[in-house]
Amino acid sequence: MASNRNSSRHQTARHRLSVIAGHLQRPADSNAAVLAVECKAQEIRPTVKTDDRSEGRTVPRRRQEIMKWNGWGYSDSRFLFNKKGQAEFTGRRYRLSGMIIPNLKDWFEGTFGANLQHKTPATPILNSSAVQRPTLNEVFVEELKSTGIPFSHEAEDRVFRSHGHCLHEIFALREGKIGRLPDMVIWPNCHNDVVKIVELACKHNVCLIPYGGGTSVSSALECPPEETRSIVSLDTSQMNRILWIDEKNLTAHVESGIVGQDLERLLNESGYCTGHEPDSMEFSSLGGWVATRASGMKKNIYGNIEDLVVHIKMVTPRGVIEKSCQGPRMSMGPDIHHFILGSEGLLTSSSVSSTH
Repeated sequence: MASNRNSSRHQTARHRLSVIAGHLQRPADSNAAVLAVECKAQEIRPTVKTDDRSEGRTVPRRRQEIMKWNGWGYSDSRFLFNKKGQAEFTGRRYRLSGMIIPNLKDWFEGTFGANLQHKTPATPILNSSAVQRPTLNEVFVEELKSTGIPFSHEAEDRVFRSHGHCLHEIFALREGKIGRLPDMVIWPNCHNDVVKIVELACKHNVCLIPYGGGTSVSSALECPPEETRSIVSLDTSQMNRILWIDEKNLTAHVESGIVGQDLERLLNESGYCTGHEPDSMEFSSLGGWVATRASGMKKNIYGNIEDLVVHIKMVTPRGVIEKSCQGPRMSMGPDIHHFILGSEGLLTSSSVSSTH
């Protein structure tokens, strides 16, 4: 009887070790370098498929292909009033798309006292010639080329990453007023890419502004007009994969650039939900939720983002900082998450997070 109990305990112990090892080890049959493995986001858990993730990503590298450059949301989705004075919603992305809303005009005028005859048309297209030329750090650019990380200094790419969605930012764009812009946009594809970019920026005295979904309402994405150094926008949108789901502990390891609607959709495919739903969920990113200490409409059930986050890996000018385990809390020493959450990109660039 004793030997049977010992055998059972040994089996249980081995099983627990194998579960723990799953958090720490790379697949044993992988001969690729560490960088290649992490960049391709090879899955540790078989419950999530990552090989087709790039095909279904919501946010393309060139956001101007589907997004408004001077307003919120998709460029094909907007309200208009037809000849009968009835409101229509264009596009095919939403349940409301293509529908006629006959009473919206009367409600709009009666409730807000608005006059639809008063119009302030926006600047229809971006005038690239009005955009100031980029201030490039040539040595930084040359070393960046050797890494293979994609970048751009085209006017449209730079304008898109120069603002959030504060009212004053959007009204300025609608009037065609464009101030100081990032001089370059860089698209890291994985954590190691972020590490390389931060190291190069420190080496060559280049400014970095992390950019997630672009939904900021705190002016955190505005470039200081007096800044003479080269400013680089670090766009995390291509870091949008779920690396694994731990179905026993109900946690997921996710790259910081994934936007809310993609995270929710991918988790739903495995029978789970995000548990976090800010108003900006459609376009805001997981990294942005962490950086702004976000809240949402489901907070009374699941909590705010600080209640959901288990582990954060952040890249700083002094190196990578993260907890030594995947536990939700530790009883010794200060909690480093307390100064990461709500930092708005001032201190770090978050690359991956584990959440409940």
